[in-house]
Parts: sequence; C-alpha cells; structure tokens
Amino acid sequence: MTTRLPAWSLFAALIAMAGLPIYIHAPKFFVDQYGTSLAAMGLTLASLRLIDVVQDPLLGWLAEATRPRRSLTIAIAAALMAAALWGLFAVSPPVAPLLWFALTLTVLFSAFSYLTICFYAEGVTKAQTLGPQGHIRLAGWREGGSLLGVCLAATAPVALAALTSQPFTAFALIFAAVALVATVAMHREWQGTPAEPTPNPLDLFRPVLSDPLSRRLLLIALLNASPVAVTSTLFLFFVESRLALPGWEGPLLLLFFLAAAVSTPVWSHLARKHGPRPVLLAAMTLAIASFLWTLTLGSGDLIAFALICAASGAALGADLTLLPAIFAQRLAQTGTPEAAAFGLWSFVSKLSLALAALTILPALQAAGFQTGQENPESALETLTLIYAGLPCVLKITAIALLARTRLDMPLKDAIR
Repeated sequence: MTTRLPAWSLFAALIAMAGLPIYIHAPKFFVDQYGTSLAAMGLTLASLRLIDVVQDPLLGWLAEATRPRRSLTIAIAAALMAAALWGLFAVSPPVAPLLWFALTLTVLFSAFSYLTICFYAEGVTKAQTLGPQGHIRLAGWREGGSLLGVCLAATAPVALAALTSQPFTAFALIFAAVALVATVAMHREWQGTPAEPTPNPLDLFRPVLSDPLSRRLLLIALLNASPVAVTSTLFLFFVESRLALPGWEGPLLLLFFLAAAVSTPVWSHLARKHGPRPVLLAAMTLAIASFLWTLTLGSGDLIAFALICAASGAALGADLTLLPAIFAQRLAQTGTPEAAAFGLWSFVSKLSLALAALTILPALQAAGFQTGQENPESALETLTLIYAGLPCVLKITAIALLARTRLDMPLKDAIR
C-alpha cells in the first residue's frame, strides 16, 4: 500500500505558506503601503494572536466534534484561507486599513489554525501505519514540505516584484492554486469515523494537561518558538536598517528557509540514529551561536549575516521536525485525543507571536526607531539587542528545560 507521503508534504507546504511568511510580509506591507504606525501594528497583531488563547483550544474541540466530516471541513477552511489572503494582499481596504488588516488576518489565521490542528492530529494516526519510528519519518516529509512552502511564501513577493507591478496579487493567485491542488491531493488521507456524541471540551483537554511530560513539552514549545517569533517579526527591519542592505531581504530569507528545508532529512536521520533529544539539543546550541554572532554585526555585513542565516535556518529545521514528533509520540503513548492536544500546541506556538508583537514593535518605536528612515545609533542598538539578544536568552531557557526532560521514561518518572 502506498504511503502517499508526498501528499502530506504538499499539504504541509500549503499551511506553511499562510503561517510565518505572512507574519513576515503583512506588517511591513501595511506599514509601507498605508502608513500604519509600528505601535498600532504591534498592538493589533498582539490582539489577534491573543484571540488564539481561546480560539485554538476551541478549534481543537471542533476538530474532534466534526471528525466524521473532516474532508469537507478541510476543504471549507482551505477556501477561507485562500480568500482571506486574497483580501489581505490583493484588495484595497474598503474600510480603515488597520481594521481591514485585522479582519482578513482573523479569517486567515482561524482557517490556518484549524487546518494545522487537523493535519497534525491526523499525523498521529498516519505515523502508526509507517512502522518503527513512523513519527520521525512522517515528520521528515511533513516539515520538509512546510519549509519548502515557507521558502516559496517568504521569497515569492520579492521575486515577483521583478515581473509584475502587483507582486502580492500574483502571490495570492499562486496561493489559491496551491490550496486547490493540495486539498485534492490529501482528500483520501482524512480518516472519518462514525458519528459520536459531541465530546466535552474538558474531557478532551484533561489527558494532555494532566500528563507532566506533555505539559513540559508544551512549555518547551512556547520558549522554543519565541525566538522565531521575535526574529520573524523584525527580520525585514533588521536587514534594511541595521545591516543597511535594502534589496537583500528576499535572497537572505530564501537562504534561511532553504537551509532549514535541506537540513530536515539530515536531522530526521540523526534523530533515528541517536535519538531526538540529543540531536535537538545540538541544533538549539547552533541557534544560540548564530544569535551571539548576530550581536556583533553592523552596516554592510552581508557575508557574515548570510552564514548566520544558513546556520540558524538549519537549526530551525530541527525545531520544526523533531519537537512536534516528540509531542506526537507522547500522545500516541498516552492515548490523548490528538486534535485537542494539537489545539493546545498551536495555541502555545502562536502565543509566542502574540507576546512578540505586543512587546517588541512598541519597544522599537519607543526607542526612536522608524522604518525606511535614518535612525539614531541607540535605536539600531535596541533593534539588534531585541533581534538577537532576546532570542538567545529564550533559547538557553528552552535548552535547560529540555536537558532536564526524560523522554524515554514512564509517566511517573518522565520529569526529573
């Protein structure tokens, strides 16, 4: 029987195209296009992400309740995500730009969250059909596809600018086409089950929250996602203003995500050979080294930052591949409802983005930073410290927690 893993990789690419890259492009697009202030954008993004504090667990419950009709709900969510992205980038705001930004992103990220929860939850069942270390094998295909989707979404608007005067409109059309193909390719992979009474949300979330190891993994996920949240929010500003390299944003983003994509099968192979925890710890240490080097950079340091992008991108490949696989393995061991658990997983990942938006953009504006203009050295130093120093501290904390976490012990001994 065919494993149909390429379909999983394609669907992962679709989801990834609407995730982190949109978070990179959308704020700067609205700041540049409509003159929205950094502080207002930061507060809006934080508010949208805080909606997920309630929404993602509820979407996890909804995914369990609608499991018999999952194929249909997936198609609806994918269509909503494509329509919202079109409205965000290809439609002139019919209302105040900041309000339009908030409305379209609310729809986009709600659909994105639902698809992510269903996709990762279904992966727990899929991995069990792939033999020994099926979770790591599936993660390699899934996260490899995710990173290729990230590469496409992160760089397409920049590349399309050389071909058309409306690159974001063209990108929205490409996204809609990918959504259609990926949804059709995955149609047979959603395992519907006989209709059951709608589950009680508390009953769904109790198993994962009562398991000490699952709780620890959720906390590690929050801390480990926070550096990516910080750097993704500030990447374009850092390259343009601190490094004084306008026009290099696209190639550097492509290098970063290609390094992540290329590294994914390497991390998967190493994890199967040596175990996921030591390999993940090594990758997290590589990320810290790249953050420390970034603190030393100044205007014109293109080659050094390109090397940093390659190293930190490779480290990201391990984060995205191994940590969700570790969490999925634990869910399989404990029999936890997968969709509800990944609702919480999605929640903690996006909570990091909410906290980043709530704090760092207003802090930059308070330091006197202004996009697209000459900035005082003090503002640029603040930008560097937030961009590289804060992620370093967060990553060190995540390493300390993971190093004290036993992944191969029974439940009562899982956490030292």
